[in-house]
Amino acid sequence: MDIKPYGLICPIIQAAELLEPRWTIPILTEMWGGSSRFNDIRRGVGNISPALLSRRLKSLEAVGLIERVEDPATGSIDYLRTAKARALEPVLDAMARWALVHCDAEESCDGIEVTSLMWVVGRKIASDLFPPGRTVLRFHFADDDLEWPTWHALVRPGAQTEMCTDVPGYDVDLYIETTVPALAATVQGRSTIGREIAAERLFVTGAPRLARTMEVWMPRVSYADTTDGIGLFDAGRGRSGTAPRARPNSCGHRH
Repeated sequence: MDIKPYGLICPIIQAAELLEPRWTIPILTEMWGGSSRFNDIRRGVGNISPALLSRRLKSLEAVGLIERVEDPATGSIDYLRTAKARALEPVLDAMARWALVHCDAEESCDGIEVTSLMWVVGRKIASDLFPPGRTVLRFHFADDDLEWPTWHALVRPGAQTEMCTDVPGYDVDLYIETTVPALAATVQGRSTIGREIAAERLFVTGAPRLARTMEVWMPRVSYADTTDGIGLFDAGRGRSGTAPRARPNSCGHRH
């Protein structure tokens, strides 16, 4: 990577020189989570342009952290982590656990983008715990100024969950009304579904079995078992100061 080195002897600084360029750690973290295609990496990383992502991937390849693999039959491209990058997993895991304990919970959850949150929800939701056939979940976020406040998850056991911001044309089985910080807190392990319901920051209506088991099938990040000293989320009514509606009764639409 074309960045002037610090010129210091400390190996921690030398590692930082490799990992400091903006987007490097988010890209590696997204690949750690399972993404290997360009568009999937971009969705998971969030607010990065295709041109910049392309440059960052080339830089990571140049320093031996990823490899670009082309399927000769289809021409499709996958970006795979090398052994050098996989050796960083304990470091990234330790950083995540440190953040859960030492980074302010409200500030951390308040700064999360809804697209990033729902990408994780769609990828990590425990679809095998759902009944046979298709289940439709409707998430509506009461936060101010969201471009896409309503999301639908189409869940099928054994299949990748589909996330969409358009009305999918199917009956909704479960309605979830909340805010981005409140749902993000449950995914990070800074709160629980039950705690957010009790605090009236999350409302669930619809199929009783799905509602009762939401604590089980909703995703939690792999390091959410960090409980000793974790910064718990307790942000009142979320970033916008407005409470979610308790009784959603219609599908949302893309704004």
